[in-house]
Amino acid sequence: MVIGVIMQDEQILKELKEIKAELNIIKMHIKDIDVVLTDDDIESIRQAEKDLKEGRTKRLI
Repeated sequence: MVIGVIMQDEQILKELKEIKAELNIIKMHIKDIDVVLTDDDIESIRQAEKDLKEGRTKRLI
């Protein structure tokens, strides 16, 4: 009985190590969502630049 529990624990640890390795690979390849601009973001930037040129807004910095 004890041998079965030990083998089960070892299998769980092995699988956890595999999951951890897979997560590390995902982390290395995932894009930072804060860096990605959506089409709406780009349109908002264009509109803000237009407003600035037309004098409807001011730079904060």
